[in-house]
Amino acid sequence: MRNETVMVTLALMAASLPAVAQDFRFTGTATTDSGSVIYEERHAVSGTCEDGIFRPQQHDVAYHKPDAEESFASKALEYDASVLRPTVDFSQPTFDEKMEITYPEPETLLINWQTPRGDSERFEVAYPPNTVVDAGFDNFVRQNWQSVVAGEPVEFRFLGPTRGEYYGFVLERVDNDRLDADHVVQIRPTGMVLRFLVDPIVLGYSNSGALSDYLGLTNIRKNQDENYTAHIRYSVETSPDCELTP
Repeated sequence: MRNETVMVTLALMAASLPAVAQDFRFTGTATTDSGSVIYEERHAVSGTCEDGIFRPQQHDVAYHKPDAEESFASKALEYDASVLRPTVDFSQPTFDEKMEITYPEPETLLINWQTPRGDSERFEVAYPPNTVVDAGFDNFVRQNWQSVVAGEPVEFRFLGPTRGEYYGFVLERVDNDRLDADHVVQIRPTGMVLRFLVDPIVLGYSNSGALSDYLGLTNIRKNQDENYTAHIRYSVETSPDCELTP
């Protein structure tokens, strides 16, 4: 009886302890088809371990040109309400571009975009529960890790922030000889018209669930009219003391 009391007391004490902060840091190097380095992404994600799984809370990204100390763009994300739909604060001063995504009401998001041409766009979007925003796609992949490993497709909605709309997409296994990863998947539009306009984004993941490759259109501008398409290879520097996947 005494042992049971001690065990219950220890369990209650553990439940009352605050979650220990965890860091997840990784760097991505974006290159052209010829292998030339375009820029480097430096990611710093802070979070906690919940039931043995890493739960991100804040995510900062600094974008650097090769050998440059100062960043030329930045992005800050917060996952307070949902790991699939973070708030977003993106800035690319070279083109005077800024974008903020916030959630003023439940199931409603607000996009404020200062375009490279000096215009201001504002979109208020009501979204369904399976909508993914920005870097939330990475957490969406990990949430559906068993389907990824089994090769089962998963449908979802993905926000197109510069258009103020969400679109139907599917996450599915794919073969791609440009990626040397443990698991290779793509996210592609399911709508017939959008499939002709938007190329799939191909992703590589390690067995631990860390993003190793990104192949497709980026959020970094090449000029006022188009963004870079690049192959981004990621390397992990610091991992949390728990699993990335369920």
